[in-house]
Formats: sequence, structure tokens, C-alpha cells
Amino acid sequence: MGVELQHPMKPELKPDEAARGRFVSGIRSFILNDLAGDLRTAYDKRAAPAFARETGRAPETSNEAHKALRGDAAFNIYSAMRVQAQKMVWNAAGSVVARDIARMEAEAAKVEGASGSLTLNPDLDIPRNIDGIEVHLMPGSYTRGGDSLEAGAVYDQGLAVFSMGLMGANLDDIGLSMAAYVSGKFPDFRPEHILDTGCTIGHNTLPWKQTYPEAHVEAIDAAAGGLRYASARAKMQGQEVHFRQMSAEALDYEDASFDLVFSSMFLHELSRKARTAAFEEAYRVLKPGGLLLHMELPPNGQMNAFDGFYLDWDSWYNNEPFYKGFRDEDPKELCEKGGFDPDDYFQFVVPSIGVYGADAVTDAIADEAANAVDSETTGRLAEGIMWFGFGAWKR
Repeated sequence: MGVELQHPMKPELKPDEAARGRFVSGIRSFILNDLAGDLRTAYDKRAAPAFARETGRAPETSNEAHKALRGDAAFNIYSAMRVQAQKMVWNAAGSVVARDIARMEAEAAKVEGASGSLTLNPDLDIPRNIDGIEVHLMPGSYTRGGDSLEAGAVYDQGLAVFSMGLMGANLDDIGLSMAAYVSGKFPDFRPEHILDTGCTIGHNTLPWKQTYPEAHVEAIDAAAGGLRYASARAKMQGQEVHFRQMSAEALDYEDASFDLVFSSMFLHELSRKARTAAFEEAYRVLKPGGLLLHMELPPNGQMNAFDGFYLDWDSWYNNEPFYKGFRDEDPKELCEKGGFDPDDYFQFVVPSIGVYGADAVTDAIADEAANAVDSETTGRLAEGIMWFGFGAWKR
């Protein structure tokens, strides 16, 4: 099970640390595949029938599926093990980084003069969702260690363990899959200026530079430590990206500055107010003919009750307070409220390029039926992962 990062900025693992990471990944794989299957069986055979006997109908929403399952033994075992496994992920990553942080700081210093840039803003008012909430149970959240590399390094190593190899050797499978879809679906679209909002450590930013090497690529986030790590990470991979500290809901760019505005797994960590502002800002900084593209969790409105509940689990038990609120919204309406014409909205489901290969992405582009998101593989970090994307063109 691949959990060891391949880029040169990675923490250096001792054999026992690598083994610990594989062990935790193995537990997570068991939970998200085997125990998740048991949970679905419990829902179909016990919880949903009991709900129907009480109400005269089957569960129709994520909330009703959740209500039906609460207290069931399969639900209790799944939830307890998943919470503990999540804590194990961050404990494993934190101990590695604590031991290796001095070496990593020294290595980062060696590439400060390489192509690319890092611009921090010490006066930025850090949003509460960045430093006031230990999102997905990550101790210290995105501001752990202040301006040091700690938060970025812990996130990188933690996500490697967390993702069980499904996000690629450098955690860039989302970016690679999205970029492959866009470049294949819209071959005449050649963005010259690209912006990644909420980039964290830039893991899904770099594929855009790799796909469009002549483009000027900028990436923003509100957390300084993660950006320091992201910049060193990109430079060590020979990728020229310009990282800046700012909030997506208040972009420090002129109108019509970018051809493509992108984000990955970002919107569900914003409050409704911040999310609305982020769409408005993206519309403002896009050029006419530009593209807004978000990779995110699929919406509840396009999923059945159980699969919607399965994804919403994180909102209740993984310290993701804005998660369900986002999933209950309509992505097309979000774009429209941001200023985009509803006729210019589109969405798609793309197979993981790392799991299925480039030919599967090409097939998804040609198959309009692939746009259906009501599937237990869409958005779920488990065997058979498929990524959901949506966005709109600016006229």
C-alpha cells in the first residue's frame, strides 16, 4: 500500500515509521472498504426496513439515513474505528515531522532562490476555519507551528497515510485527473494565467503547470506555514509556481486577471458566507472566456440517501462543520449566484487517472452518461475512486 511520498521535500522515514504508516493505512483501507460494506448491508437489511416500518416509507435524505443507522452495531463499530484511525494518522505524521523538521527547514533554505516565489502577508486576518477549528481532527489545524514548515509537512505526510495510495505518490491525482479532463475536453482552451485557490501545500497545483507549462501559475492560501512548505515542495520538483498568502473571499488581484480559477476539496471547508464571496471573487478575476473549475464532494441532491449520508459522516464525526452545508447546496446555483450564466454551467465525473489510467479519462470525456454522480464510488476515498468536478465559463 503506497504511503511514502516520492518528492524530495518529503519527510525522511525510518523503517519503523514507514511500517507504522502502512499499518495505519491498512486499518483505514479495512474501515473504508470492508466495514463500509458491512455498514451498507446493515442499512439495507436492518436500518432502512426499520425506518420504513415506523414511517411508512424508505429514508429519502442523508439525515434520514443517518437517523436510521444511529445505534446500529455496524454503525457504532464503523464510526468508532474510523475516528480512532483518523487520530492515528495525525499521530503518525506528527511524530515523523517533529523528528525531521530541522533537516527539512535546512533543505528548504537551499532552494529559496529557485524559480517561483512566495509572498506572505503577516497582516492578513486569518479566517477562523483556518486556525480556530482542528478540521478533520488535525491537531493545530493549518496554522500548527506558525510560520514554520510544520503544518505543511504534517499535512503532506498525514495525507499520504490517510489516502492509502489513492491520491498518487505525490498526492496529485486530483489535479492530474482534472487537468487531463479539461485539456482533453477543451483542446482549444490554453490558459495563460492560472489561479489555484485554497491550495494548502500545492499538491494539486503542480499538475496544472505540468499540463500547461507556458502558463503563469499562482496559488493562494491563508496559512503561511503551508505556503512555505508548498513553495519549497514545488521548487524541489522544478516547478515554477507563485504562492501568495490571501483569502479566496478577498482576492488581491485585478479584475479579469486569470483564464482559469481552480480549487480542490476546498469549498466544503468554507462557511456559507465565505463560499458565496469566493464564487463572486472568482467571477471577478476571471477573464471573459475564462473557466471556473472546482473539484469537490458530490452534492446530496444528486445522490441517494445512504451514499449522501456516507459522505456527510465527516460533518458529524470528523470535525468538518461546513461539510454538510456545502453538500446540501446546488453547485449550479452556487455558480449562478456568483455571477455565472446558468447555461454555462457544466459538471462531470472523472476516473482517477492513477487508478484507471489516461484511457479511462478519455472514455469519460466521450461518455456523457459518466456525468451521473449517484454512485458509491464518486467522491469516496476507497477502491474505485471517481472525482467530481463542476464549474462554469465566464462569458
